[in-house]
Amino acid sequence: MTMANYLDHTHEPEVQSWVTSANDPATDFPIQNLPFGMYRVHGSNEEFRPCTAIGTFIVDLLTVRQAGCFEGHAMTAANALEAGTLNAFMSQAAEDRRAFRHALFSALSLLGNKRAEWQTGLVPMREVEMSLPAKIGDYTDFYTSVNHATAVGRLFRPDNPLLPNYKWVPIGYHGRSSSIGVSGKKVRRPVGQIKSPSDDAPRLAPSQRLDYELEVGMFVGSPNELGESITIGDAEKHLFGLVLLNDWSARDFQAWEYQPLGPFLSKNFSSTISPWIVTMEALAPFRAPFYRSANEPQPLPYLDSEENRQRGSLDLKLEVWLQTKQMRANGQSHERLMQSNFKDSYWTMAQLVTHHTVGGCNLQTGDLLGSGTQSGEDAAQGGSLLELSVGGKIPYELPGGETRTFLEDEDSVIFLARAEKAGFRTIGFGSCEGQIVASHQNNQQDPRP
Repeated sequence: MTMANYLDHTHEPEVQSWVTSANDPATDFPIQNLPFGMYRVHGSNEEFRPCTAIGTFIVDLLTVRQAGCFEGHAMTAANALEAGTLNAFMSQAAEDRRAFRHALFSALSLLGNKRAEWQTGLVPMREVEMSLPAKIGDYTDFYTSVNHATAVGRLFRPDNPLLPNYKWVPIGYHGRSSSIGVSGKKVRRPVGQIKSPSDDAPRLAPSQRLDYELEVGMFVGSPNELGESITIGDAEKHLFGLVLLNDWSARDFQAWEYQPLGPFLSKNFSSTISPWIVTMEALAPFRAPFYRSANEPQPLPYLDSEENRQRGSLDLKLEVWLQTKQMRANGQSHERLMQSNFKDSYWTMAQLVTHHTVGGCNLQTGDLLGSGTQSGEDAAQGGSLLELSVGGKIPYELPGGETRTFLEDEDSVIFLARAEKAGFRTIGFGSCEGQIVASHQNNQQDPRP
């Protein structure tokens, strides 16, 4: 049985936890979720430690391991936990990781018989800071939303928005892992070359068309050997779980540099992910069919399987929220800009893994795959300001009379996601937040008048 259709007692909606905040219907972290992350207490200089989220608390997994709370296959997985990163744990066999999830679920449920030991590992979330959950060796960003690709293509090629390869091959590029940070970090406005159509030559300047991109990130768990491809039937066995991903973009740099090799400085300055990896096991109830209409190109055989057609997509509601400096000063919270759904992707997670490795590329534990911007079919569901402002031509109206075509300094952007289905507990990802700060301009001014 694959993770795509793996359902068991940990998904039963009536099970509650003795951590009472986990029973709140509004929480992202009921006992049915149990995502993984790395934390330390605010203000400490300790190494970040592995944890899981439950309601408004985290559970320090090293503390409960030391208390003798695991055995058998669960202990095998627990022994892979270490300070600093989740990579070793993520690479464990699926059988061991599932046993570990079962142990967490049992201990944190109302029937858990080691409550005293587990309470020693509880820390309120308000007292912790989070880090990147894994050491990210490589980062690949895909382009899976046909709605986004069409909307952006229409801005530049009104008569032919989609290039001919789009519906045949999962499009992607290799990004920069060193500049990926965790939710809550500041994002420095980048400097790069800009050339407008009226300019005779490019100039060096801070980006004036800074944008967000609403994406889902996929963490690789089990690696594959160099030269060995992963079949679509095995693809999801190599994924550990998902995060939210903001692939910040400098649209003015991008327009000048992207031909012929694609994004460079327009993407390498910053990406932000949410701190909690929601596991593939936790997401099992929310799988959805994947299909192509008869008038669409059908996936080549290596990208097709009956299981992928039945449950390859994921019903995950996505949202973008924005707060400006003026809104913050006026006591106004973030304003929701849009909603979309991950199930509308043109390519599935399994297809991305399979295509990435079909030539023998070796994915490694901790590698991150980005979905590309997730936009809905409606124009109001654009996953970037580039779409919502129609390429900067129509300012997006905000409360209080403000407008945005692109991001301004001190704007805060939050991504949220919820997986919902009748008969199951709703689970979420926490927030993925970043705030824009002014560019470093010393020694970076264009010398021309």
